[in-house]
Amino acid sequence: MTEKIPPAPSGLKRNGRGRALWRAVLGPLDLDLHERFLLHEACRAADLLDDLAAELAVHGMVLPDGRPSPLLVEVRQQRVAFSRLLASLRLPEDLADPGKRPQRRGAARGVYAIGGKSA
Repeated sequence: MTEKIPPAPSGLKRNGRGRALWRAVLGPLDLDLHERFLLHEACRAADLLDDLAAELAVHGMVLPDGRPSPLLVEVRQQRVAFSRLLASLRLPEDLADPGKRPQRRGAARGVYAIGGKSA
């Protein structure tokens, strides 16, 4: 368990979910440098998802001409990126008891084509 949580990187929203994620993970865990980089990117993605949700709330999911908003595609892509970043960190299910990280599973791998070949 870390004694002091490192300050959140600049660029994260002051009261955003990115900073909250930073504190929640680095409170009980000591991450290596490459893991902190992944966490930083996940925090940025969390803030971006909040921004995109706010834009969708203002402009709606459908454009005036009836087409779906392009923001929907970006939200989907950011959610995929966010989940892959978190999977790459292999965070324990219970951050209050960080004794053992889950096994490496391949959750961050890409999609496979028919026959098991990588796409």
